[in-house]
Amino acid sequence: MDIKNIDKNFIPVEVDSEGIEFFDVRNEPFSIYGLYDAKGSLPFKRLPDEIGEDVNEGVKRLYLHTAGGRVRFSTDSPYIAISVKLHVSSRFAHMSFCGSMGLDLYMDSDDGHEHIYKGVFLPPVAPCDSYRAKVIVGDKQKRNYTLNLPSYSGVTELLVGVEAGASLSYGVGYENTLPVIYYGSSITQGACASRPGNSYQNIVSGRMNLDYLNFGFSGNGRAEDTIVDYMASLDMCAFVSDYDHNAPNAAYLEVTNRNMYKKIREKHPDIPYIMISKPDFDKDKADARKRREAILKAYNEGKAQGDKNLYFIDGEAIFGTLYREACTVDGVHPNDLGFALMADAVEKALKLAFKA
Repeated sequence: MDIKNIDKNFIPVEVDSEGIEFFDVRNEPFSIYGLYDAKGSLPFKRLPDEIGEDVNEGVKRLYLHTAGGRVRFSTDSPYIAISVKLHVSSRFAHMSFCGSMGLDLYMDSDDGHEHIYKGVFLPPVAPCDSYRAKVIVGDKQKRNYTLNLPSYSGVTELLVGVEAGASLSYGVGYENTLPVIYYGSSITQGACASRPGNSYQNIVSGRMNLDYLNFGFSGNGRAEDTIVDYMASLDMCAFVSDYDHNAPNAAYLEVTNRNMYKKIREKHPDIPYIMISKPDFDKDKADARKRREAILKAYNEGKAQGDKNLYFIDGEAIFGTLYREACTVDGVHPNDLGFALMADAVEKALKLAFKA
């Protein structure tokens, strides 16, 4: 039985090319965020090739995933369509195709402080290297949009389609001119949000209208000097360290966490620096405690040396108690509830830091 035959809500909106004009997002008036040299080279990537290919074998593949990639624009079209070509399309047992391969759409207020979900561009169930999808947004009036790219796939072409003759112009700018940089693991990359907009960075970005870069590398966020030195060289308004999960053990975490903190601080002495310990605390509490203590050593040293813009988020407290067992897909990777709670914790720390 095909469920689509009995429930119309399982049927994606059909994309009929008639009456649609498609535009390459690398051209004006689209603004691309979260990707490296997005208008100058394809496929889209999160790092320059010389860095992405030199960190480790995992990053060599994952830097071509578009986690954190966003496109902003405005139009009065009554619908938004996309046509996307993928050079990598990830399909997992524990993550929805919408999260790994899909894109989703948000409407932004003129000042950027309202960020309202409008729909998801559903990828097909069958394996594919390209697809088209469509979201109906309402009557014909000008709206600002943010389009989030896939968290676990690579993109070689992205076209946005609007009704023929519809207006098309720049979208809303971000509150900050410099991005927040997030570094970490599969959780940082977006596993296992049901769609890209539900990763914790996208939630925080929407609430605070903050630009950001996502340097989460699934299973391979190990704070090697190559990636740390590169991140330290970038302009940023805050740095969030969230790679506890990928450090092979607490001893490694202690050394590399201290080293990364010192290198980032040397280049950026005054920005907010946030350290996060793993939220999936309950799976192995003894190991999670050791890891937390390893992170706290660098945190306490920094505070003792007078760092007034250093913050720590205790992962054990993130999921709370009421729905604690409902916050992950597999005991490790957050679902949408888990990511919303992570976003609450990170947003609170960033707001505190920016007021300091």
